[in-house]
Amino acid sequence: MLVDGEQIEKAYQIIRDMFVFTNKRLILVDKQGVTGHKIEFLSIPYSKITKFSKESAGHFDLDAELKIWVGSESEPISHEFNRSVNINEVYAVLSKYVLK
Repeated sequence: MLVDGEQIEKAYQIIRDMFVFTNKRLILVDKQGVTGHKIEFLSIPYSKITKFSKESAGHFDLDAELKIWVGSESEPISHEFNRSVNINEVYAVLSKYVLK
């Protein structure tokens, strides 16, 4: 699935889904259905991410949401996080690659 010269830098498991940061793009892995046998891979080049945001109630909030706008799409890609994944860390990694 990776191209020549592409390396996985960080990956985060979010319930059944995954955020995979490579040195070239963000790959969103979406397991669908009850059994999770159907999997969608969404590849987003960092250059196509126009803006992103995180929302939480504070430092000790159990749930948080990350939104990513791609290209000229008016609706963001939205993922909810629970406390098992540090949304601040994911936000920092996303910032590192998008703001290069």
